[in-house]
Amino acid sequence: MRRDSMDDLATFAVVAHEKSFTRAAVRLGVSPSALSQSIRQLEDRLGVRLLIRTTRSVSATEAGQRLLVTIIPRFDEIRAELAQLTTYRDRPAGTVRITASEYAAEKLIWPKLAPVLRQYPDISLELSIDQGFRDIAAEGFDAGVRLGESVEKDMIAVRISNDARMVAVATADYFSTSPVPLTPKDLTAHRCINLRLVTSKALYAWEFQKGAEMVRAKVEGQVIFNTVNAILQATLEGFGIGFLPEDIVAPHIASGSLVQVLDDWCQPFPGLHLYYPSRRQTSPAFRIILDALRISA
Repeated sequence: MRRDSMDDLATFAVVAHEKSFTRAAVRLGVSPSALSQSIRQLEDRLGVRLLIRTTRSVSATEAGQRLLVTIIPRFDEIRAELAQLTTYRDRPAGTVRITASEYAAEKLIWPKLAPVLRQYPDISLELSIDQGFRDIAAEGFDAGVRLGESVEKDMIAVRISNDARMVAVATADYFSTSPVPLTPKDLTAHRCINLRLVTSKALYAWEFQKGAEMVRAKVEGQVIFNTVNAILQATLEGFGIGFLPEDIVAPHIASGSLVQVLDDWCQPFPGLHLYYPSRRQTSPAFRIILDALRISA
């Protein structure tokens, strides 16, 4: 049905209820002549007379009464639903979609958001695991997670982790048969465990820095994985040197299961940030998620 037909039906219901074009015009904030024209247009489209007009009163015809019985409950249902929808302004609800790396999702996002989802059962979370960069606006995501230095300037970036490091580690048994590397260039003589980036399909180049010198090492080895957890497991099993987030290997270094090398070449970098379009009007559900992930700079 055309939108003007819906408007005319609403107008008809008011006039029939008020039994007066004058009172209905005051209620709707329009002129009596405009109301009369709307009713005539509706009657012309339907091909039936809906109202009986006299100099003293307005009343519904039999066809008009039948129409009222049909539309009044529907309008009441619509008004009730609209009133119910306003509660969403105060009660967080809806789905929040975030794209993030496996590491960010498992070690940072999920541990912080699991308690939030229990507290707000009307909020749904969709986490899409991806190692590469995604166009969140084009692909329907509410937000993404990247290193702070990688976020585009037209995005709002909110810090959700402290500065971090990637570190090179291997088992003591591995180094019992291979010399300990002293510089990133020494890695060419070692078996290293590579990470295949899911989106670009390229191998991740290990990044090192010492003072002003920066090195992007392209390493080789027997195995390649596309998840951090698999690299950690292979490193623990002695398949070579892994390049992994410091926080996930720290317990293994402390226990002696892994030995860290090239420490002076592994410099901190800006931590992870949740980013989203600056023009986006955030929902209550998204603001709850954002506040739960945010940390002080």
